[in-house]
Amino acid sequence: MPEPAWQLIAVLGPTASGKSAFAMELAKVFGQRGIDAELISADALQAYRGFDIGTAKPGPRARTRVRHHLVDVLEPHQAFSAGEFARRARTAVEEIEDRRRLPLLAGGSGFYVRALFEGLAPVPPVPREVRRRLRSELQARGLAELLEELASVDPESAAGLSAGDTHRILRALEVVRSTGRALPAWHRMGSELALRRRVLKVGLTLPRALLYDAVEARARRMLELGWLAEVRRLRECASCRDERSWDELPACQAIGYRQLAAHLDGKLTLEQALEETIRATRRYAKRQETWFRREKDVCWVDASRREGVERVTERIARTLVGERPAEVWR
Repeated sequence: MPEPAWQLIAVLGPTASGKSAFAMELAKVFGQRGIDAELISADALQAYRGFDIGTAKPGPRARTRVRHHLVDVLEPHQAFSAGEFARRARTAVEEIEDRRRLPLLAGGSGFYVRALFEGLAPVPPVPREVRRRLRSELQARGLAELLEELASVDPESAAGLSAGDTHRILRALEVVRSTGRALPAWHRMGSELALRRRVLKVGLTLPRALLYDAVEARARRMLELGWLAEVRRLRECASCRDERSWDELPACQAIGYRQLAAHLDGKLTLEQALEETIRATRRYAKRQETWFRREKDVCWVDASRREGVERVTERIARTLVGERPAEVWR
């Protein structure tokens, strides 16, 4: 049999675009053609135990059908960086290949995906005290003032961040404070070994109105499934107590989790928390689309056209059993 055209399939796109369902459908079609696939999650939050409903984490049935990697591998108090993701994902790819199966990557954390395929600068670990101090300053000074500081010490990073991008603002500041060198300078110094494979990147897209409707419908459905109870349980669980507060834990700043925590603290009504979550998720989805549109060699699929999705799935499967159509979509 001829060598397959692709050694790895990556399913990318904004939140609520249907990446997980599409990846599972790919795995099903591949299986029908004698190709077993295993899925690697490129979602920064699905790695955390207990963060289930709000991350749309695959359930037991899905994980029984298709083996998943980088799901439920961290406790909420543990940090998870793009570099750590890339290291773990590379290991998962190699293990999957050793089993003579196909790695299937799916997720919306664009920086994590880029770190895997293009490598990442070897930034030294940030001392815990620096991170703790920044969290305290966030509470005392506010994010806008920290962004102003970042603009003065690392204007290149600051220029690409929005006023609400808490995680990346803090990350850029902690790097320059702890190393004396701005994050972009580290990136230009060189990168760790990137994953070298023949990769087919499939990007899912939806018309903006449909995407925004999907974001709202998913957020409301998550609430119905018990998302608020999940947040309450996480705040009370032993692994979240640590010696830090909920607000200091990396995973607990995620969209939806921090809004529902504010509701539990009496700062927002439930409807206000939901509306704020929907608005923040829509903004995040827009940023994800912008990021992935800049990625190289992404083949885009309109996820609202079911017949087109089915056709693409079949064409991709054909390339894996020796057929080589000039264009996957044609």
